[in-house]
Amino acid sequence: MPLFNVTSITPDPAISPTKPRTLWGEVWRRFRRDRMAVAGAIVLSLIVLAVLVGPLIYTTSANQIDFGQSAAPPSWEHPLGTNDLGQDQLARILAGGRISLTVGVTAMGVAMTVGVLIGAIAGFYGGLTDSLLMRLTDLFIALPQLPLLLLIIYLLRESMKAISGPEVGIFVLIVVVVGGLNWMSVARLVRANFLTTREQDFVTAARAIGARPQRLIWLHILPNVLSPVIVAATLAVGNAIITESTLSFLGLGFPPDVPTWGRMLYDAQNYIETAPYMALFPGAAIFLSVLSINFIGDGLRDALDPQSRR
Repeated sequence: MPLFNVTSITPDPAISPTKPRTLWGEVWRRFRRDRMAVAGAIVLSLIVLAVLVGPLIYTTSANQIDFGQSAAPPSWEHPLGTNDLGQDQLARILAGGRISLTVGVTAMGVAMTVGVLIGAIAGFYGGLTDSLLMRLTDLFIALPQLPLLLLIIYLLRESMKAISGPEVGIFVLIVVVVGGLNWMSVARLVRANFLTTREQDFVTAARAIGARPQRLIWLHILPNVLSPVIVAATLAVGNAIITESTLSFLGLGFPPDVPTWGRMLYDAQNYIETAPYMALFPGAAIFLSVLSINFIGDGLRDALDPQSRR
């Protein structure tokens, strides 16, 4: 007679082994727990979908002039009313959204490229290179951005129009100037993370086996400092949209026939009392877009924070 009664244990099918969590899976899990960030992502997705698909559904021309419908209030024919020239506001908001969002994303790309490049070189090499690049960064930070921005646009806009046309020339000029004056915070952020990461063991090991500086920068260190860069990139889009709208509102942006959100506010400034909807709807588009982007940036910052994950 056996001393022990050994019975087979069958696994419970209701109990399944947990899947290992990945880095980006954990980031998404934390991001979706932030209600404001999720709401911002939904609103921004709807705005992007509207400006991309809306003109294909709402086929009213954004440039058709009808003085008989000048400053008409919202109606079934014109859901958001018309401007002082009788042009449909909804069609112009949808068309202008493409331009405003494109300017924001492209200017963000310029700022991120310059900032990451300067910050990576300064943080990796250190010494005199670091000192010179950081003094250059301090110089740009000390410059009054808005007056300098207005001066550059005013001096170069006619030359850019002559070279690339009124629309493409102004677009390139605004993107380059806005992106070129907003890279400093990214450079400081990347430099600080590079100074910390370059001293870690995996970088020392890669250097010991003969990895070149370019490989160390782009393949070993930069992927480990992308989290704050992603957050800065989302916030830079909102900043670029605000800057472009400011330029258009001051009359230094795109030509009058290009319906950007800032230009629509500029055209509505003389009709605030008689037709407030001319300023309300493009202003709401700017407000919701920038607010949504800021909520997304805050959510990503919390989701990507290692201390918060811990």
